[in-house]
Amino acid sequence: MHHDPAESGQLSAVPADPAARRLLPPESPARTVGPGAAKGAGAADTGGGKARDPFFDNAKYLAIVLVAIAHSWEPLLASSRPLRALYLTVYAFHMPAFIIISGYFSRTFTLGAPQVRKLITGVAVPYVIFQYAYTLFARLAGPEPVPTWSVIDPWWLNWFLVALFVWRLTTPLWRLVRWPLPLALAFAVLGSMSPEIGADLDLQRVLQFLPYFVLGLLLRPHHFALLAHKWPKIVAAPVLLTGLCAAWWLAPRMPYAWLYHRESAQDLGAPWWSGPLMTFALLAASLVLTAAFLALVPRRTTWCTRLGAGTLGGYLLHGFLIKAVEWGGWYDSAFAHSLPGALLFSAGAALVVTLLCTPPVRRAFRWALEPRLDWAFGDTRGT
Repeated sequence: MHHDPAESGQLSAVPADPAARRLLPPESPARTVGPGAAKGAGAADTGGGKARDPFFDNAKYLAIVLVAIAHSWEPLLASSRPLRALYLTVYAFHMPAFIIISGYFSRTFTLGAPQVRKLITGVAVPYVIFQYAYTLFARLAGPEPVPTWSVIDPWWLNWFLVALFVWRLTTPLWRLVRWPLPLALAFAVLGSMSPEIGADLDLQRVLQFLPYFVLGLLLRPHHFALLAHKWPKIVAAPVLLTGLCAAWWLAPRMPYAWLYHRESAQDLGAPWWSGPLMTFALLAASLVLTAAFLALVPRRTTWCTRLGAGTLGGYLLHGFLIKAVEWGGWYDSAFAHSLPGALLFSAGAALVVTLLCTPPVRRAFRWALEPRLDWAFGDTRGT
Protein backbone atom coordinates (compact mmCIF):
# COMPACT_ATOMS: atom_id res chain seq x y z
CA MET A 1 0.00 0.00 0.00
CA HIS A 2 1.38 3.37 -0.90
CA HIS A 3 0.72 4.64 2.62
CA ASP A 4 1.13 1.29 4.33
CA PRO A 5 2.55 1.97 7.82
CA ALA A 6 5.07 -0.76 7.21
CA GLU A 7 6.71 1.34 4.52
CA SER A 8 7.95 4.77 5.43
CA GLY A 9 11.73 4.36 5.60
CA GLN A 10 13.98 6.13 3.14
CA LEU A 11 17.67 5.70 2.41
CA SER A 12 19.97 8.48 1.37
CA ALA A 13 22.62 6.45 -0.44
CA VAL A 14 22.73 3.63 -2.96
CA PRO A 15 24.71 0.58 -1.87
CA ALA A 16 27.42 -0.54 -4.26
CA ASP A 17 26.26 -4.17 -4.05
CA PRO A 18 23.57 -4.70 -6.72
CA ALA A 19 21.92 -7.42 -4.63
CA ALA A 20 21.70 -5.06 -1.67
CA ARG A 21 20.39 -2.25 -3.86
CA ARG A 22 17.45 -4.43 -4.89
CA LEU A 23 16.53 -4.67 -1.21
CA LEU A 24 16.23 -0.95 -0.59
CA PRO A 25 12.89 0.19 0.86
CA PRO A 26 10.19 0.71 -1.78
CA GLU A 27 9.87 4.43 -1.05
CA SER A 28 13.60 5.12 -0.94
CA PRO A 29 14.91 7.84 -3.23
CA ALA A 30 17.55 5.34 -4.29
CA ARG A 31 14.76 3.14 -5.63
CA THR A 32 13.26 5.90 -7.74
CA VAL A 33 13.04 5.15 -11.41
CA GLY A 34 13.61 8.35 -13.32
CA PRO A 35 12.18 9.25 -16.73
CA GLY A 36 13.61 7.00 -19.38
CA ALA A 37 15.49 4.83 -16.86
CA ALA A 38 15.25 1.08 -17.18
CA LYS A 39 13.63 -0.76 -14.31
CA GLY A 40 15.79 -3.23 -12.45
CA ALA A 41 15.15 -6.92 -12.81
CA GLY A 42 12.26 -8.06 -10.67
CA ALA A 43 11.15 -4.55 -9.74
CA ALA A 44 7.44 -3.92 -9.54
CA ASP A 45 6.24 -0.63 -10.95
CA THR A 46 3.91 1.18 -8.60
CA GLY A 47 2.65 3.46 -11.30
CA GLY A 48 4.07 6.49 -9.54
CA GLY A 49 7.54 6.41 -11.06
CA LYS A 50 9.04 4.37 -8.22
CA ALA A 51 10.00 0.73 -8.08
CA ARG A 52 9.09 -1.45 -5.11
CA ASP A 53 11.15 -4.43 -4.10
CA PRO A 54 8.96 -7.48 -4.84
CA PHE A 55 10.61 -9.47 -2.05
CA PHE A 56 9.00 -7.41 0.72
CA ASP A 57 5.62 -7.23 -0.98
CA ASN A 58 5.67 -11.01 -1.48
CA ALA A 59 6.64 -11.52 2.17
CA LYS A 60 3.88 -9.24 3.43
CA TYR A 61 1.25 -10.91 1.28
CA LEU A 62 2.24 -14.43 2.34
CA ALA A 63 2.37 -13.38 5.98
CA ILE A 64 -1.10 -11.81 5.89
CA VAL A 65 -2.49 -14.98 4.29
CA LEU A 66 -1.02 -16.97 7.19
CA VAL A 67 -2.56 -14.52 9.66
CA ALA A 68 -6.03 -15.02 8.16
CA ILE A 69 -5.68 -18.80 7.94
CA ALA A 70 -4.52 -19.03 11.56
CA HIS A 71 -7.51 -16.94 12.66
CA SER A 72 -9.82 -19.32 10.78
CA TRP A 73 -8.34 -22.25 12.72
CA GLU A 74 -8.95 -20.88 16.20
CA PRO A 75 -12.46 -22.34 16.73
CA LEU A 76 -11.19 -25.76 15.56
CA LEU A 77 -8.12 -26.14 17.76
CA ALA A 78 -9.75 -28.17 20.52
CA SER A 79 -10.62 -31.01 18.14
CA SER A 80 -7.35 -31.44 16.26
CA ARG A 81 -3.81 -31.83 17.56
CA PRO A 82 -2.27 -31.50 14.06
CA LEU A 83 -4.11 -28.20 13.64
CA ARG A 84 -2.85 -27.04 17.04
CA ALA A 85 0.70 -27.87 15.96
CA LEU A 86 0.28 -25.93 12.72
CA TYR A 87 -1.26 -23.04 14.63
CA LEU A 88 1.65 -22.84 17.08
CA THR A 89 4.17 -23.00 14.25
CA VAL A 90 2.51 -20.25 12.21
CA TYR A 91 1.96 -18.03 15.26
CA ALA A 92 5.63 -18.32 16.14
CA PHE A 93 6.70 -16.36 13.05
CA HIS A 94 3.92 -14.63 11.13
CA MET A 95 3.61 -11.55 13.37
CA PRO A 96 7.37 -11.42 14.11
CA ALA A 97 7.94 -11.33 10.34
CA PHE A 98 5.48 -8.46 9.95
CA ILE A 99 7.01 -6.55 12.85
CA ILE A 100 10.59 -7.01 11.68
CA ILE A 101 9.66 -5.69 8.24
CA SER A 102 7.82 -2.77 9.87
CA GLY A 103 10.95 -1.95 11.85
CA TYR A 104 13.11 -2.21 8.75
CA PHE A 105 10.98 0.38 6.97
CA SER A 106 11.02 2.66 10.03
CA ARG A 107 14.78 3.13 10.09
CA THR A 108 14.74 6.76 9.00
CA PHE A 109 11.78 7.90 11.07
CA THR A 110 12.96 11.10 12.78
CA LEU A 111 9.72 12.68 14.06
CA GLY A 112 9.75 15.12 11.15
CA ALA A 113 6.43 16.81 10.50
CA PRO A 114 5.63 14.92 7.25
CA GLN A 115 6.47 11.62 8.93
CA VAL A 116 4.35 12.38 11.98
CA ARG A 117 1.50 13.40 9.72
CA LYS A 118 1.77 10.10 7.87
CA LEU A 119 1.91 8.23 11.16
CA ILE A 120 -1.31 9.91 12.28
CA THR A 121 -3.21 9.38 9.03
CA GLY A 122 -1.81 5.93 8.30
CA VAL A 123 -1.88 4.40 11.77
CA ALA A 124 -3.61 6.45 14.49
CA VAL A 125 -6.74 7.45 12.56
CA PRO A 126 -7.31 3.97 11.06
CA TYR A 127 -6.95 2.57 14.58
CA VAL A 128 -9.69 4.82 15.95
CA ILE A 129 -11.96 4.08 12.97
CA PHE A 130 -11.56 0.31 13.16
CA GLN A 131 -11.62 0.19 16.95
CA TYR A 132 -15.11 1.68 16.98
CA ALA A 133 -16.17 -0.20 13.85
CA TYR A 134 -15.28 -3.53 15.47
CA THR A 135 -16.94 -2.51 18.71
CA LEU A 136 -20.16 -1.66 16.85
CA PHE A 137 -19.93 -4.90 14.87
CA ALA A 138 -19.47 -6.95 18.05
CA ARG A 139 -22.38 -5.21 19.76
CA LEU A 140 -24.68 -5.87 16.81
CA ALA A 141 -23.63 -9.39 15.89
CA GLY A 142 -21.44 -10.80 18.63
CA PRO A 143 -22.15 -12.77 21.79
CA GLU A 144 -22.21 -11.38 25.29
CA PRO A 145 -20.40 -9.69 26.89
CA VAL A 146 -20.02 -6.96 24.32
CA PRO A 147 -16.86 -4.82 24.22
CA THR A 148 -16.92 -1.39 25.80
CA TRP A 149 -16.66 1.80 23.74
CA SER A 150 -13.03 2.35 24.66
CA VAL A 151 -10.24 3.76 22.52
CA ILE A 152 -7.59 2.59 25.02
CA ASP A 153 -8.62 -1.07 25.03
CA PRO A 154 -7.75 -2.41 21.53
CA TRP A 155 -10.17 -5.08 20.40
CA TRP A 156 -8.64 -8.23 18.92
CA LEU A 157 -6.33 -7.43 15.98
CA ASN A 158 -6.37 -3.63 16.48
CA TRP A 159 -3.52 -3.99 18.97
CA PHE A 160 -0.99 -3.98 16.13
CA LEU A 161 -1.83 -0.40 15.13
CA VAL A 162 -1.36 0.79 18.71
CA ALA A 163 1.95 -1.02 18.96
CA LEU A 164 3.16 0.27 15.60
CA PHE A 165 2.26 3.83 16.59
CA VAL A 166 4.24 3.58 19.84
CA TRP A 167 7.19 1.83 18.20
CA ARG A 168 7.41 4.41 15.44
CA LEU A 169 7.32 7.29 17.92
CA THR A 170 10.20 5.76 19.87
CA THR A 171 12.33 5.05 16.78
CA PRO A 172 14.64 8.06 17.37
CA LEU A 173 15.37 6.69 20.85
CA TRP A 174 16.43 3.30 19.51
CA ARG A 175 18.69 4.97 16.97
CA LEU A 176 20.27 7.06 19.74
CA VAL A 177 21.09 4.49 22.42
CA ARG A 178 24.26 2.40 22.22
CA TRP A 179 22.68 -1.04 22.77
CA PRO A 180 19.13 -0.82 21.40
CA LEU A 181 18.38 -4.55 21.14
CA PRO A 182 19.49 -5.47 24.70
CA LEU A 183 17.45 -2.53 25.99
CA ALA A 184 14.39 -3.67 24.04
CA LEU A 185 14.86 -7.18 25.40
CA ALA A 186 15.03 -5.77 28.92
CA PHE A 187 11.65 -4.06 28.39
CA ALA A 188 10.20 -7.30 27.02
CA VAL A 189 11.47 -9.28 30.00
CA LEU A 190 10.09 -6.74 32.46
CA GLY A 191 6.73 -6.88 30.72
CA SER A 192 6.65 -10.67 30.84
CA MET A 193 6.82 -10.65 34.64
CA SER A 194 4.76 -7.52 35.42
CA PRO A 195 1.04 -8.35 35.67
CA GLU A 196 0.30 -4.87 37.01
CA ILE A 197 0.80 -3.39 33.54
CA GLY A 198 -2.81 -4.26 32.72
CA ALA A 199 -4.61 -4.24 29.37
CA ASP A 200 -4.66 -0.53 28.50
CA LEU A 201 -3.36 0.01 24.96
CA ASP A 202 -2.22 -3.63 25.02
CA LEU A 203 1.06 -2.45 26.51
CA GLN A 204 2.12 -6.02 27.22
CA ARG A 205 2.21 -6.69 23.49
CA VAL A 206 3.88 -3.35 22.84
CA LEU A 207 6.68 -4.35 25.19
CA GLN A 208 6.96 -8.06 24.48
CA PHE A 209 7.00 -7.68 20.68
CA LEU A 210 9.32 -4.66 20.89
CA PRO A 211 12.59 -6.61 20.27
CA TYR A 212 11.37 -7.69 16.82
CA PHE A 213 10.70 -4.08 15.82
CA VAL A 214 14.08 -2.90 17.13
CA LEU A 215 15.79 -5.78 15.34
CA GLY A 216 14.13 -4.60 12.12
CA LEU A 217 15.53 -1.12 12.74
CA LEU A 218 19.02 -2.59 12.97
CA LEU A 219 18.82 -4.71 9.83
CA ARG A 220 20.29 -3.55 6.54
CA PRO A 221 19.72 -4.71 2.94
CA HIS A 222 22.67 -7.08 3.00
CA HIS A 223 21.16 -8.97 5.94
CA PHE A 224 18.09 -9.85 3.87
CA ALA A 225 20.34 -10.58 0.90
CA LEU A 226 22.00 -13.35 2.94
CA LEU A 227 18.73 -15.28 2.86
CA ALA A 228 18.85 -15.33 -0.94
CA HIS A 229 21.91 -17.57 -0.91
CA LYS A 230 21.74 -21.28 -1.66
CA TRP A 231 22.07 -22.77 1.82
CA PRO A 232 19.38 -20.73 3.60
CA LYS A 233 16.93 -21.85 0.91
CA ILE A 234 18.00 -25.48 1.23
CA VAL A 235 17.63 -25.63 5.02
CA ALA A 236 14.49 -23.44 5.26
CA ALA A 237 11.96 -26.22 4.68
CA PRO A 238 13.66 -28.66 7.11
CA VAL A 239 13.80 -25.89 9.73
CA LEU A 240 10.06 -25.23 9.38
CA LEU A 241 9.37 -28.97 9.52
CA THR A 242 11.47 -29.26 12.68
CA GLY A 243 9.47 -26.38 14.17
CA LEU A 244 6.25 -28.21 13.30
CA CYS A 245 7.49 -31.37 15.02
CA ALA A 246 8.38 -29.37 18.12
CA ALA A 247 4.95 -27.74 18.02
CA TRP A 248 3.33 -31.20 17.83
CA TRP A 249 5.01 -32.08 21.12
CA LEU A 250 4.21 -28.70 22.69
CA ALA A 251 0.59 -28.50 21.51
CA PRO A 252 -0.97 -30.29 24.53
CA ARG A 253 1.60 -28.87 26.95
CA MET A 254 1.99 -25.13 26.24
CA PRO A 255 -0.82 -22.56 26.35
CA TYR A 256 -1.21 -20.70 23.05
CA ALA A 257 -1.30 -17.42 24.97
CA TRP A 258 2.48 -17.49 25.36
CA LEU A 259 2.72 -16.70 21.65
CA TYR A 260 0.20 -13.86 21.86
CA HIS A 261 2.53 -11.91 24.20
CA ARG A 262 -0.46 -10.13 25.73
CA GLU A 263 -0.12 -11.36 29.32
CA SER A 264 2.56 -11.74 31.95
CA ALA A 265 3.77 -15.13 33.16
CA GLN A 266 1.74 -14.75 36.36
CA ASP A 267 -1.41 -14.07 34.35
CA LEU A 268 -0.81 -17.38 32.57
CA GLY A 269 -0.53 -19.23 35.87
CA ALA A 270 3.25 -19.58 35.71
CA PRO A 271 5.92 -18.33 38.16
CA TRP A 272 7.43 -14.92 37.47
CA TRP A 273 10.83 -16.36 36.52
CA SER A 274 9.30 -18.27 33.61
CA GLY A 275 8.55 -14.94 31.91
CA PRO A 276 12.21 -14.13 31.10
CA LEU A 277 12.91 -17.75 30.12
CA MET A 278 9.96 -17.87 27.72
CA THR A 279 10.83 -14.44 26.33
CA PHE A 280 14.27 -15.60 25.20
CA ALA A 281 13.11 -19.08 24.14
CA LEU A 282 10.26 -17.73 22.01
CA LEU A 283 12.48 -15.01 20.57
CA ALA A 284 15.06 -17.57 19.45
CA ALA A 285 12.44 -19.90 17.97
CA SER A 286 10.59 -17.06 16.25
CA LEU A 287 13.73 -15.62 14.66
CA VAL A 288 14.82 -19.01 13.29
CA LEU A 289 11.38 -19.71 11.83
CA THR A 290 11.07 -16.17 10.49
CA ALA A 291 14.42 -16.48 8.73
CA ALA A 292 13.31 -19.81 7.23
CA PHE A 293 10.04 -18.26 6.06
CA LEU A 294 11.78 -15.27 4.48
CA ALA A 295 14.33 -17.52 2.77
CA LEU A 296 11.46 -19.22 0.92
CA VAL A 297 9.75 -15.98 -0.11
CA PRO A 298 10.08 -15.39 -3.88
CA ARG A 299 12.32 -12.46 -4.78
CA ARG A 300 10.93 -11.90 -8.25
CA THR A 301 7.69 -10.24 -9.26
CA THR A 302 4.84 -12.77 -9.07
CA TRP A 303 1.06 -12.68 -9.38
CA CYS A 304 0.76 -11.79 -5.70
CA THR A 305 3.43 -9.08 -5.54
CA ARG A 306 1.01 -6.22 -6.10
CA LEU A 307 -1.22 -7.57 -3.32
CA GLY A 308 1.58 -7.00 -0.82
CA ALA A 309 0.87 -3.27 -1.03
CA GLY A 310 -2.63 -3.86 0.37
CA THR A 311 -1.85 -5.89 3.47
CA LEU A 312 -3.04 -3.22 5.90
CA GLY A 313 -6.53 -3.44 4.42
CA GLY A 314 -6.41 -7.21 4.34
CA TYR A 315 -5.35 -7.29 7.98
CA LEU A 316 -7.96 -4.87 9.29
CA LEU A 317 -10.90 -6.01 7.16
CA HIS A 318 -10.61 -9.80 7.28
CA GLY A 319 -11.48 -9.85 10.97
CA PHE A 320 -15.07 -8.85 10.25
CA LEU A 321 -15.57 -11.89 8.01
CA ILE A 322 -13.72 -14.27 10.34
CA LYS A 323 -15.91 -13.22 13.27
CA ALA A 324 -19.08 -13.24 11.16
CA VAL A 325 -18.41 -16.87 10.22
CA GLU A 326 -17.65 -17.80 13.83
CA TRP A 327 -20.63 -15.98 15.34
CA GLY A 328 -22.89 -17.27 12.56
CA GLY A 329 -22.46 -20.85 13.78
CA TRP A 330 -20.47 -22.11 10.78
CA TYR A 331 -18.09 -23.94 13.12
CA ASP A 332 -20.81 -25.84 14.96
CA SER A 333 -21.15 -28.74 12.53
CA ALA A 334 -19.18 -31.98 12.64
CA PHE A 335 -17.97 -31.26 9.09
CA ALA A 336 -16.26 -28.07 10.26
CA HIS A 337 -14.12 -30.13 12.65
CA SER A 338 -13.12 -32.67 10.02
CA LEU A 339 -10.05 -32.48 7.79
CA PRO A 340 -12.08 -31.39 4.72
CA GLY A 341 -13.77 -28.75 6.87
CA ALA A 342 -10.47 -27.36 8.13
CA LEU A 343 -9.12 -27.28 4.57
CA LEU A 344 -12.25 -25.47 3.38
CA PHE A 345 -11.98 -22.82 6.09
CA SER A 346 -8.27 -22.39 5.35
CA ALA A 347 -8.87 -21.94 1.63
CA GLY A 348 -11.75 -19.56 2.31
CA ALA A 349 -9.66 -17.41 4.63
CA ALA A 350 -6.80 -17.28 2.10
CA LEU A 351 -9.20 -16.32 -0.70
CA VAL A 352 -10.97 -13.65 1.35
CA VAL A 353 -7.80 -11.93 2.55
CA THR A 354 -6.39 -12.06 -0.99
CA LEU A 355 -9.45 -10.26 -2.32
CA LEU A 356 -9.23 -7.70 0.48
CA CYS A 357 -5.66 -6.86 -0.57
CA THR A 358 -6.66 -6.02 -4.15
CA PRO A 359 -6.51 -2.45 -5.49
CA PRO A 360 -10.32 -2.06 -5.86
CA VAL A 361 -10.82 -2.83 -2.16
CA ARG A 362 -7.98 -0.47 -1.25
CA ARG A 363 -9.64 2.30 -3.22
CA ALA A 364 -13.06 1.59 -1.72
CA PHE A 365 -11.74 1.80 1.86
CA ARG A 366 -9.12 4.50 1.34
CA TRP A 367 -11.21 6.88 3.46
CA ALA A 368 -10.57 4.59 6.47
CA LEU A 369 -7.18 3.09 5.63
CA GLU A 370 -5.42 6.09 4.09
CA PRO A 371 -7.39 9.24 4.98
CA ARG A 372 -5.71 12.37 3.65
CA LEU A 373 -7.07 14.81 6.25
CA ASP A 374 -5.43 17.78 4.54
CA TRP A 375 -7.88 20.05 6.33
CA ALA A 376 -6.48 19.02 9.71
CA PHE A 377 -2.83 19.86 9.02
CA GLY A 378 -0.81 22.93 8.19
CA ASP A 379 1.79 23.03 5.46
CA THR A 380 4.53 20.53 6.42
CA ARG A 381 6.64 20.97 3.29
CA GLY A 382 10.24 21.61 4.06
CA THR A 383 9.73 20.84 7.74
